[in-house]
Amino acid sequence: QVQLVESGGGSVQAGGSLTLSCAASGFTYSPNCMGWFRQAPGKEREGVATLDSFGVTSYADSVKGRFTISKDNAKITLYLQMNSLKPEDTAVYYCAADKVYLCRDRRVWRSGVDYWGKGTQVTISS
Repeated sequence: QVQLVESGGGSVQAGGSLTLSCAASGFTYSPNCMGWFRQAPGKEREGVATLDSFGVTSYADSVKGRFTISKDNAKITLYLQMNSLKPEDTAVYYCAADKVYLCRDRRVWRSGVDYWGKGTQVTISS
């Protein structure tokens, strides 16, 4: 049974940093695409960053230069290093694993994603 378990969320002040982790288990293959998504209260879920099996990354404009996505392939653990956090980064952050198409266009999530984690709350205070 495949599971994605996020950790590392919390509450920090603006300008601070957090590192999220997503531990994957139950996979019999390495997912072609893994990524981080977030959903703020009253807003649609949005793609934050993705990483494909070739190591190609993609970021939302709102986080470019501040967030870094990476992966430990041996452990199939995905990370999101978040620096210079802003109050508008406040959201529940979800880990996703899917086919390569998600990495080509983060909006593909609307059509369904193979696996989602349950999310971890990130709260940034001003």
